[in-house]
Amino acid sequence: MVGWLFWTIAGLVAIAGLGLALAPLWRGAGRADRRASYDVQLIRDQLRELDADRARGVLSAEEAAASRVEISRRLIAAADAEAAEAPAATAPHRLSRRAAALAAGLGLAAAAALYLNLGSPGLPDQPRAVRAERPDQAAAEALAGRQRPAPAPTADDALIDRLRAALAERPEDVEGRRLLARSLAATERWPEARAAQAEVVALLGDAAAPQDLVDLAELGIMAAGGYVSPESEAALVRALELDPRHPAGRYYSALALMQAGHPDLAHGIFTALLADGPPDAPWIEAVRAGMAEAARQAGLAPAPVAPGPNADDVDAAAALSAGERQAMVEGMVAQLGQRLAESGGPPEDWARLIRSLGVLGRRDQATAILAEARSSFSGDAAALAAIDAAARDTGLGP
Repeated sequence: MVGWLFWTIAGLVAIAGLGLALAPLWRGAGRADRRASYDVQLIRDQLRELDADRARGVLSAEEAAASRVEISRRLIAAADAEAAEAPAATAPHRLSRRAAALAAGLGLAAAAALYLNLGSPGLPDQPRAVRAERPDQAAAEALAGRQRPAPAPTADDALIDRLRAALAERPEDVEGRRLLARSLAATERWPEARAAQAEVVALLGDAAAPQDLVDLAELGIMAAGGYVSPESEAALVRALELDPRHPAGRYYSALALMQAGHPDLAHGIFTALLADGPPDAPWIEAVRAGMAEAARQAGLAPAPVAPGPNADDVDAAAALSAGERQAMVEGMVAQLGQRLAESGGPPEDWARLIRSLGVLGRRDQATAILAEARSSFSGDAAALAAIDAAARDTGLGP
């Protein structure tokens, strides 16, 4: 719907502009011809009026002769101008109009081709203020790094170091860097994993597959604490241009729309993902949750509540990698935090955010949210009870 509306408006604006530019060619030279003929006819009328005045005795013979000489001079000049414009008048009007139509068609085609080559038709509109306030990947990673605990040492660290050393001697080893990115993600070293996957995409260039680009975006989202940076969004755009139906790419693009303040557009993507299924896909529950939140933010009617997961659904969810599950959790927590910061919400949502941040190990951020929630509901005993319960569950209060 949005794409159709954009192309309709853009087409009308382009047609209006070309119409103004090509109007003289469409009209041809008829207007100039009419002006020259009008001058000749007017001077001839003046000659007839001169004869009438001489006949009535208004003018003497000498006055009439002098006036006739002056009028005749103007008549000769007007006739010369009419003759000079005659070639333009003989140009085929039909040919001029065909040339105008051809020029308009070529102009529209060139404009569309230029936009498809340089623009991003699938990218949603973003106000300048929103774009200016969005931090880049480096800034988001720095902020998220201060809020999450450092990853604990693992037995795989030595193997990762050996792999790094080997890759230093093989700068063109794409598969080795893919393995490095996966290994770093498994140990939750998200910024390093993203950097390794960025090297994969850079080495592949235009040959990068949609999954490579989605992996880069996903690791960027993880490294940024659930935030979809402009760099991750650009990777998603490239991936969806290659494979518009990629499930994870569509999910994360909907997450980006939610963060950009377009829950209505995100709801459409979530709805299409849910319809495409399959119903036992491991990411369906995350899509349902995203669709419900998008509907709430957009003021849309909530979708019917689906039945709880059965044993098969639980087994399917286990098929998600740790990184995929973590990325979806991070994204949903980021959505909830952004909504509460912008428009507030009931105490249950604040309590859920506090518990979620505690589960993710972001105690400092959970403590800040707890203080803000207690301040917001300082006069509501029932709300404070729910918030304090979440604080106790998270180990932040008595």
